[in-house]
Amino acid sequence: MRHVFLLLILLLFIVHGVSAQAKRPFFRPDTTLNKTKVWIAGGSTVGIYTGALVVLNEYWYKGYPRSRFHFFNDSKEWMGIDKCGHIYSSYVESRWATGIFRWTGMKERQAIWIGGMTGAFLQTSIEILDGFSEKWGFSGYDILANTAGSMMVIGQELAWKEQRITLKISAFPQSYPDDLRPRAKDLFGNTAVELFLKDYNAITTWASVSIGSFIKKPTKFPKWICVSVGYGANGLYGGFENRWCKDSNTDVLDCDPANVVDRTDVRRYPQFYLSMDVDFTKIKTRSPVLKSLFNVINVIKVPFPAVEFNPVDKVKVHPIFF
Repeated sequence: MRHVFLLLILLLFIVHGVSAQAKRPFFRPDTTLNKTKVWIAGGSTVGIYTGALVVLNEYWYKGYPRSRFHFFNDSKEWMGIDKCGHIYSSYVESRWATGIFRWTGMKERQAIWIGGMTGAFLQTSIEILDGFSEKWGFSGYDILANTAGSMMVIGQELAWKEQRITLKISAFPQSYPDDLRPRAKDLFGNTAVELFLKDYNAITTWASVSIGSFIKKPTKFPKWICVSVGYGANGLYGGFENRWCKDSNTDVLDCDPANVVDRTDVRRYPQFYLSMDVDFTKIKTRSPVLKSLFNVINVIKVPFPAVEFNPVDKVKVHPIFF
């Protein structure tokens, strides 16, 4: 899951938030196409995207051999957590890009479609890098997930002219058993960046629904109050099953049977959550600084009490869950 890519994208949220709200004319959205702003938006996107690829290579591809371009069927890998990450990443990037293109004065429907498909384009370019990596491969299912994230932005903008359902993410460090800690560290790392990047047992993807936005009659119910549903998984120590080779660079199918570690006794299971959340972008404020801050933090789920449903514990209550 390439969430490290979003850490740099957040810088663009800050720029966009300040640009859209500042009082100086240049920073306000134009009513007609401003070619200077188009160049600024395009140049900053290319520059930060390039930097993001450098960071992504450092945390994800470095140390793995390259190969000829090839495909890989990962539809059942990591119990769909990776696919949720693709949808989420594409959604956030598309939502940001739509705001940037509006700022340039582009026509509304053009800004929605071009900005909305930006996330799918950015994520697909990363997928091409996977295609040339020996450890992974180009995944058609990832492309579908990327497209779904972009279409979620486009569909809501066309239907409601706002985002009533917002995708968010949360991650909390897991306590792994002593005998599985080396495997978890080898797979997921132990830094904060790696936690959001690839600890599939720690990551939860959320869809936060603004109830007030769906109430047609005049109401004082705050639009920023959301009901949030989340999806995660537990017991994941391998992409498809809990079997791996002692040599981490060797696939279990190519591993000497004497070097295969079999931990299929550890159950892999999905986790579903019901919680509350806050859509910060729907909190009214005249402060450009606060609006910029709200755009940045709105990609992360707010810690709240949550009810978890899973096949092992059945129902589990968390006083605070993140």
